[in-house]
Amino acid sequence: MNREPLNSLMTLSLYRGCGWLAALAMFIAAAPLQADDTAEPVLIFASSPRETPDEGREVYQPMLDYLSKAISKKIVYRHPGTWGVYRTEMVRGAYDLVFDGPHFNGYRAEKLNHNVLVKLPDVFEWVVITKKDEKFTDISQMTGRSFCAFPPPSLGTLLLLNQFKNPSRQPLIVITKGWSETYNEVASGRCVGGVLPFANLKKIDSNDQMKIIYKSAPTPNQAVSAGPRISLKDQERIVAALTAPEATAPTAKLRAVYKSGQSFVTARNQEFRDLAALLQNEWGYY
Repeated sequence: MNREPLNSLMTLSLYRGCGWLAALAMFIAAAPLQADDTAEPVLIFASSPRETPDEGREVYQPMLDYLSKAISKKIVYRHPGTWGVYRTEMVRGAYDLVFDGPHFNGYRAEKLNHNVLVKLPDVFEWVVITKKDEKFTDISQMTGRSFCAFPPPSLGTLLLLNQFKNPSRQPLIVITKGWSETYNEVASGRCVGGVLPFANLKKIDSNDQMKIIYKSAPTPNQAVSAGPRISLKDQERIVAALTAPEATAPTAKLRAVYKSGQSFVTARNQEFRDLAALLQNEWGYY
């Protein structure tokens, strides 16, 4: 909501009913606070809203406390609340440090002057599966079929949709909330196909019920990017801090959640740039 018209109406109403002093007091109270030039600079960290605010603080706060000491600047966690807010705030440049999927990192490197600093070391490989008794042998034969998947802009779902160039012949996405649920819904026949990481399929498909119709090229894992309000010197300090042995404890919860047993490794923008194109058909990015 635009606050300016509301503030003006409130001020006008008070002026008429209570006099100009009350109106002036309300105007001052409603005006946005100006930053104190002498205050310690605060940097904003965000991640895609896959967890609740409390869960996010538990996962990320130890890392942010560690990095705040490394660069001698306070970094605070801001949970976006929804995917829509996350997109809007990201696109307008509100976030200084971000941890999320490789396609978002590629987008920020291309559009928002971010540098991708570090990434989780494992690569992503996504597969589209169907039951072995289905007749399909190629993903192009599955136009208009139902696929169980996470909602866009999940990387796996965008990779699936990217295989169908004609917008009028896109598959039907049936939303699921976990890799096991995706697998089980395909096994039950609710969906003809499903999308999940190859590593998860190998763990779940112990009975060898599925066949792979499509397998993506390996992509980088989730990563941390830094925006232009963080100096290049501080970006170097963040890379050094997150790849140092001392980072093991403050990043332990993050790595446990995202199933990465190793420390962060250095990353380069070029690894991620091509993945930004996956967001071109998602509203609000381009």
